[in-house]
Amino acid sequence: MSISNQHDVLIIGSGAAGLSLALRLATNGSVAIISKGAINEGCTFWAQGGISAVLANEDSFQSHIDDTMNAGAGLCNPDSVRFTIEHGPDNIHWLEQLGVPFTKESTPEGKRLLHLTREGGHSYRRVVHAADATGVALSNTLVNHVRQHRSIDIYENHIAVDLITGSKQGLDHNRCVGAYVLNKNTGHVKRYLAKTVVLATGGASKVYLYTTNPDCSTGDGIAMAWRAGCRVGNMEFNQFHPTCLYHPEAKSFLISEAVRGEGGKLRLPNGEQFMHRFDERAELAPRDIVARAIDHEMKRLGAECVYLDISHRSAAFIKSHFPTIYKRCLELGFDITRQAIPVVPAAHYTCGGVMTDLNGHTDIEGLYAIGEAAFTKLHGANRMASNSLLECLVFSESAAKDILERIGEMRLEKSIAPWDESRVTDSDEEVVVTHNWEELRRFMWDYVGIVRTNKRLERAMRRVQLLQHEIYEYYSNFRISSDLIELRNLAQVSELIIRSAMARKESRGLHFSLDYPDLLENSAASDTILIPDSDSKMPASVKSMK
Repeated sequence: MSISNQHDVLIIGSGAAGLSLALRLATNGSVAIISKGAINEGCTFWAQGGISAVLANEDSFQSHIDDTMNAGAGLCNPDSVRFTIEHGPDNIHWLEQLGVPFTKESTPEGKRLLHLTREGGHSYRRVVHAADATGVALSNTLVNHVRQHRSIDIYENHIAVDLITGSKQGLDHNRCVGAYVLNKNTGHVKRYLAKTVVLATGGASKVYLYTTNPDCSTGDGIAMAWRAGCRVGNMEFNQFHPTCLYHPEAKSFLISEAVRGEGGKLRLPNGEQFMHRFDERAELAPRDIVARAIDHEMKRLGAECVYLDISHRSAAFIKSHFPTIYKRCLELGFDITRQAIPVVPAAHYTCGGVMTDLNGHTDIEGLYAIGEAAFTKLHGANRMASNSLLECLVFSESAAKDILERIGEMRLEKSIAPWDESRVTDSDEEVVVTHNWEELRRFMWDYVGIVRTNKRLERAMRRVQLLQHEIYEYYSNFRISSDLIELRNLAQVSELIIRSAMARKESRGLHFSLDYPDLLENSAASDTILIPDSDSKMPASVKSMK
């Protein structure tokens, strides 16, 4: 039997956005955190670079705003950008108070100040970091505080299946009142009821073959919000990190942008440098330019990878600034103090997502979205390096303030039907899920990745619709699993990405269309907004057959 868990706030996701929000709310109510795996296994844990914020005297809010707007290729919303950046310093100080061990340096006067590094696209050093493992330091600190808080319940190895809304339950409102959640250890689904639900589930970069993110980045929150009736925006824009370690055992290990910021050079297999041919800033160009340049050179030469070389810096410098990268590469058999690092572009950050306002509100009452799952209009067509963790913190703060102002007026809806497992059976066809997962990621990489054409997008749409047919039948008839849930969400998000890419008749940001190579004038620049219909829980291809 499905037994309900009841809390004031249900947070789905355990990255920087979800954990920081939980800490900000827990003193005023009960909070539940749903984590697909261990609580510290999300994308935040693997972040290397840092958090951007205006902290140096020579820097300014306007400079950070200008850099962000420039990186976003005409689609950043000025109000969202200014809001995020102006709230940055206070959030860094909040993390310092929590005890995040940021790297510091001594001034000639003996003061200890935050060490600021520089990344591509930034005009000044403004990236606070903890060596090259900022995500580890941030995640561990937040997790330690969350685990110690009496008002926070943590549910590890749980995955949300779908949101519970009033309209789906036949109620007289369409407020979000909770979620159905699968316990991966038991295989059973339970109701998790709450006055407020927050999606902090991260992005969807796992739709592509190469990604810098762990396996959890499957677009769960975006897909669930879409099925619940929320609009999504700019799903066609996925930022590719220019330098993911290319090695069969490395899987998704990214090489921080800070390596280029500290003098790393990109080289072809023959040792030739090439970035100066694409941008006067060379290796310090924004990541969209760098990623597209690498992709171009790899395809032009038929090369498996290019190389990032920082071996001209001293061994002591490399080991002190990039200890994690140095150690991991050494484990794989090469010494970055003497050898270049093999790298490929890899899907890194979902620029679009669930449409929200500056407080994290979605189209559905009682449902918020923060972090990478949200479309805040901060990033435009391409994310500025290290603005993502900043966004997580700033919008967790604004969402927390808004929730605390409203929580007293919200009620807990208890008349919710349990999850129905009576008509499903155990499946002996798990191999189908695995094969479909691989097929989807391959055709998304081939047809929808950095360079696109109308024909490629049409081919991708046909394939994703066929997969959706299979998944829908599978989902309807067999007992669900974590893998099936993620595949269902990936297929849904892939459809949204393809639909959005088809709607954009230009090349903007990282992505280039051979059919529409020119950039529309900024006056004509617009977001791609998709609106679900009342039957959006089913894929379009299935609905067309009803």
